Amino acid sequence: MNIIRMTGGMGNQMFQYALYLKLSTMGRKVKFDDVSEYRLSNARPRMLWAFGISYPKADKEEVDEMTDSFLKLSHRIRRKLFGRKSREYHEKVCNYDDQVLAEDETYLTGYFQSEKYFKDIEEKVRHTYVFTDKIWDGLMRETVQKIKGYQNQIKNTISVSVHVRRGDYTENEAVYGGICTEEYYKGAIRIILSRFPDAVFFIFSNDVPWVKEWIGRLEQELQMPEGERFIAIEGTTEETGYLDMFLMSCCHHYIIANSSFSWWGAWLGREAGKLVAAPYPWSNTQNYVDIYTQEMIRINAKGERVE
Repeated sequence: MNIIRMTGGMGNQMFQYALYLKLSTMGRKVKFDDVSEYRLSNARPRMLWAFGISYPKADKEEVDEMTDSFLKLSHRIRRKLFGRKSREYHEKVCNYDDQVLAEDETYLTGYFQSEKYFKDIEEKVRHTYVFTDKIWDGLMRETVQKIKGYQNQIKNTISVSVHVRRGDYTENEAVYGGICTEEYYKGAIRIILSRFPDAVFFIFSNDVPWVKEWIGRLEQELQMPEGERFIAIEGTTEETGYLDMFLMSCCHHYIIANSSFSWWGAWLGREAGKLVAAPYPWSNTQNYVDIYTQEMIRINAKGERVE
């Protein structure tokens, strides 16, 4: 049996569950440890339920056995004398690691952010990641009406999802700074407009006030009519982020951030011939290569296309 440590937000959870599907099709028994990470005070919400997904969960004893984490005195003494005998396998790099698929009787830790892990079972993954009506449960009527209003606009326009992630990204400049610049977004928008002059851009962000101010500048610089071509999505929160991904998945084309969340929003889109603009590089600290899919147009911080 393998155990996958669930970690991160919705996008990362989806990569980890896609790996679970792949390992399961290979005949492996797999469970999730969805406790170790999510008992922390700053843990992100678990959101796979939005797809109606349930999964086998490893109990504490199984996790302790795999990671050699038993707290009994005898185990602590043994570890002190002979070292930890953990069966953990940490993803070696940010790119596809074929050793992950070869491991068995292992506690797998990583993000597994590459389509290569599940490309051969793509339709199975797509069939799994279909939003259920559970996403409307517990929402205020006004919120449901707002989201369904956006959905209607998205379906009836040449809609482009634009993801602008600020907040935690602006606080971690060493990793994410200087990548998804305003020039990156303007370069991507111009590429979309060169193909689809009537495109309407739906902007998803965790900083809506900043986005609204930015829209004003965009309309002036790109000589767009005020209030018509750029729409800031409002009414969602960290706890209801699945609504953002639901709306993203309904769009026709995409300008993503260096975020697994908007990566999946774009991947779920079914529009034939969709354009997906992605930032290059993906990170300042690691050389991401396998995060990019074949259809992605890579654009640098200056707004230039990277071949």
